[in-house]
Amino acid sequence: MLVILKLIVDAAAAILGGVLLLRFWMQAIRVRPPQSVAQFTFTLSDWLVRPLRRIVPGVGGYDWASLIGAFLVVLLATSVLLIGGLAFESVLLLALHRFLSWIIYGFIALLIIEAIFSWVNPHAPLAPLVRALNDPLLRPLRRVVPLVGGLDLSLLVALILLQIALVVLGMVFGTR
Repeated sequence: MLVILKLIVDAAAAILGGVLLLRFWMQAIRVRPPQSVAQFTFTLSDWLVRPLRRIVPGVGGYDWASLIGAFLVVLLATSVLLIGGLAFESVLLLALHRFLSWIIYGFIALLIIEAIFSWVNPHAPLAPLVRALNDPLLRPLRRVVPLVGGLDLSLLVALILLQIALVVLGMVFGTR
C-alpha cells in the first residue's frame, strides 16, 4: 500500500516540482515564455508561490519562492517515507538528493527536447523557448567544443556532463 501511495505522491510532486523549477529558471534567465506556457506554469504554481513570496521575497532578480517551493514539494513527497519508519534526518537528506537530481534531470530533459526539435521541426512554436532555456548551459561549452563536420556537439557534451553530475551526486549522497 505504501508503494502505491508513494507512486501517486511522487507523480504529482514531480509535475508540480518540475513546473516550479521551470518557473524559477525562466525568471532567472529572463526568458519570456509563450502565453500558453506562461499560463500553464503560473496557474499550476501561483497557489504556492504567492504565499511564499510574502516570506521569501525575490532577491537579486531571482524568484526564490519558486525554488524553495520546489524543494518543499520534494520534501513533502519524500515525507511519505516517514510512514515507513525512515528517520526525519534521512528523509531530509533524501529530499535534498532528489531535489538536486530533479534539477539535473530537468536540464537533461530540456536538452533532449532541443535535440528532438532540431531533428524534427526546428521552427516549432516552442523551439525558441527551449533554445533560450538551454543557452546558459550550452553557451560556455560552444566556446570550448569545436564544430565537427558542421555539427554542434556541445549538446552531447552537456548531456554527458549532466550524467557525470548525477553520478557524483549519487556518490555524495551514498546512492551509488
